[in-house]
Amino acid sequence: MNERGRLFVESVERGFAVLRAFQGRESLSLAELAVEAGITKSAAQRFTHTFEVLGYLRKDAAKRWRLTPRTLEIGTFYLASDPLIERANPHLVDLNHACGESVNLSEPDGTEMVYLARFTANRRSFIHMPIGTRIPMFCAASGRAFLATLPREKALAIIERTAMTAFTARTLTDVNAVMAKVDEARERGFASAVEEFYVGDLNIASAVIGADGTALGAVNISCPTSRWSIEAMEAELAPRLIEAVRSISSGGYLVRQTNNNQWERTGQ
Repeated sequence: MNERGRLFVESVERGFAVLRAFQGRESLSLAELAVEAGITKSAAQRFTHTFEVLGYLRKDAAKRWRLTPRTLEIGTFYLASDPLIERANPHLVDLNHACGESVNLSEPDGTEMVYLARFTANRRSFIHMPIGTRIPMFCAASGRAFLATLPREKALAIIERTAMTAFTARTLTDVNAVMAKVDEARERGFASAVEEFYVGDLNIASAVIGADGTALGAVNISCPTSRWSIEAMEAELAPRLIEAVRSISSGGYLVRQTNNNQWERTGQ
């Protein structure tokens, strides 16, 4: 309670837990929802009724609860107001057209990178990455590119408090091995990841730097192993990636205020 403060409203926290319970699930019964949210069944009943009245949940014919499109509302507010997305989008489009593969913008949140803009390949892509997808920094090229901009001890601290889950057979879960990739990214100006989150997916990424010299996010290019090798990506696409990221970063345009996680514009 001391850490959260006297003004912390626990009922709001439980309400968000109800909505988060649907992660990866199409529908939930009331009992399942109570278990996933860590609340009693009677509390789950009150929350689901409230969210139904507000339009965020609906009950289907099988009496199972489902999210409604209104749950996208708050996320849309963020996407519409984030100046980094506004500045990056034209450069992301150009990079997407130049390389013909999927290009993404992500920002850090805790130990994860959150995907906020995505321009897909002009050829068939087997990976579905909806806006809002979260990937742990340790196994993502975007995360490693961001970590490479931090003091090494701070990057190490983030890795050490992360659950090192093996998402594929190629996921690096050894702290030293991951830090070696971060160190490599610091030297090269871009990071790479080979099938560490999705099988058949190759990634290179570079960090977007704000006017105060701190990283604001990262841009990554995602390619399938059916069309590319990581060596070919690094040789052919990394220069284009770095050029695009420098264009986004240039001009002293954005600064993230770390004390309140807000943005300031500092130029055009």
